[in-house]
Amino acid sequence: MAALLARRIAGSKTTPFGARCASSWWGHVDPAPKDPILGVSEAFLADPSPNKVNVGVGAYRDDDGKPVVLDCVREAEARIAGNLNMEYLPMGGSNHMVEETLKLAYGENSELIKDNRIAAVQALSGTGACRLFADFQKRYQPESEIYIPVPTWANHHNIWRDAHVSQKTYRYYHPESRGLDFSAMMDDIKNAPKGSFFLLHACAHNPTGVDPTEEQWKEISQLLKDKEHYPFFDMAYQGFASGDPERDARAIRIFLQDGHLLGISQSFAKNMGLYGQRVGCLSVLCEDEKQAVAVKTRLQQIARPMYSNPPVHGALLVSIILSDPDLKSLWLKEVKVMADRIIGMRTTLRENIEKLGSSLSWEHITKQIGMFCYSGLTPEQVDRLRSEFHIYMTRNGRISMAGVTTKNVEYLANAIVEVTKSS
Repeated sequence: MAALLARRIAGSKTTPFGARCASSWWGHVDPAPKDPILGVSEAFLADPSPNKVNVGVGAYRDDDGKPVVLDCVREAEARIAGNLNMEYLPMGGSNHMVEETLKLAYGENSELIKDNRIAAVQALSGTGACRLFADFQKRYQPESEIYIPVPTWANHHNIWRDAHVSQKTYRYYHPESRGLDFSAMMDDIKNAPKGSFFLLHACAHNPTGVDPTEEQWKEISQLLKDKEHYPFFDMAYQGFASGDPERDARAIRIFLQDGHLLGISQSFAKNMGLYGQRVGCLSVLCEDEKQAVAVKTRLQQIARPMYSNPPVHGALLVSIILSDPDLKSLWLKEVKVMADRIIGMRTTLRENIEKLGSSLSWEHITKQIGMFCYSGLTPEQVDRLRSEFHIYMTRNGRISMAGVTTKNVEYLANAIVEVTKSS
């Protein structure tokens, strides 16, 4: 017995357990491909050129190209400092923040809110809200499919894929006109199997900046209703698109007037500049209060093993800003300033390109709305902008208008004209 034990001890010294397993456990793992958006910023930071320009980042910048913290956020932070605890939030997050957030989407005096028909939880910004909904969809409508527009924010595909929801696409963008392919979109909605889920961008479509008109939204809503499809809105830019949160929620209000049951993802990353705070909301409109209670408990149940409960600091900031009349008024002014600067840079960029005598049409720059301009540049032209002019954007030609400033707009316009001369 003693001899056997000695042999086992000796064996463990020569072939430790970790050594036996290290090469087999993770040796098969290959590096993940670089994120197409985050990779742009990495390449920009590594470029030593003093003339480099980053119009790929999806975050607001001032006219000096610097990140911005809103004055309303600074004031809210001052009120929080030393005055509030940092205890765990419930699984569903801050009820106060959720209540104020729902007013933005559904209306200040919404009867739906008063009737407690909305199941809503705080989420990890818009991404987390979409992921929570995708998991909820898979769990309670396991055979359903999600129809996603072409193109869309690249992470939408990742979110529903990792939730194991089957994906289809519907046509949205018309490359030749650089506008909405409305007839094709309507055909795809009509031909989708009854009861399909449709992902819709509420405003400032990412990446194209192309939105339906109000009349087109009404037709889209009616067709979805006729086909008994389920609309899910991703609203990442409310207030940031036009400068008016009410105007930017118009599509959702049309659907509510038409009697849809729907879901909404909301985010405060862009419109309050709370990118790193990861504060958002997922809401699901239900048939009655009893159903809303059941749905909310299930959303919380999904969140529990995923992240347990959401962070408190950003929720406190949003709650204070939206519930204080003076701070909310200040926020509305500041979000309009951000939106107006981006709208103004669209006009300036187009004017600079046209002054240089480009033979192409650039009216789509000012027709589109929101943070992004879908420029129509080819991947090869984008590569030339990077290699020859040190200008960085995603290879689909998406320009972040937040990165365009009075200091770089002429340089950007000249470079665009140069790489598109042969088009």
